[in-house]
Amino acid sequence: MISANEPSDLRSAGGLTIRAARTEDCEALTTLVNLPGFRAGTLRLPYHTVEWTRRWLEKQGADAFNIVAELEGRLVGHAGLHRYQGRRSHAAGIAMGVHDDYQGRGIGTALLRALVDTADNWLALKRLELNVYVDNEPAIRLYEKFGFEREGVSRAFAFRAGRYVDALNMARLRA
Repeated sequence: MISANEPSDLRSAGGLTIRAARTEDCEALTTLVNLPGFRAGTLRLPYHTVEWTRRWLEKQGADAFNIVAELEGRLVGHAGLHRYQGRRSHAAGIAMGVHDDYQGRGIGTALLRALVDTADNWLALKRLELNVYVDNEPAIRLYEKFGFEREGVSRAFAFRAGRYVDALNMARLRA
């Protein structure tokens, strides 16, 4: 179990390390986001370049929090939290994904735990929200385990693999 009191770059359990994403992760992160399974759960298009990833990482503002999961020196997951502005500053959107070959090993749980800990104990956020494709049952179960609730369905939310797919809108409200 990852302790909320450990510095974010040093959190590790069972050989898995959760740490802040760094510019030098660009190559490994690009490989990760280009995997077919990883990409299928996101809105990303195929064939991202290292340069695109580098620019994306460098332009992240102070309201963005990006972490990676590393196992035995290999990048196996990425997650991010983006706090909204103005009258929505109590809320943030989250997104995450796990390497195709490492799903079902608790990596998503570790990443989500770190995001929720940051939201609750460091940013005092009231609301976390996300979209997840309706056919991604493992992700939906993970989000529900962390208190996310289904708020609605966005029909024809995105075009994926030659057809339009629906997405669940989910949110977690902190008391």
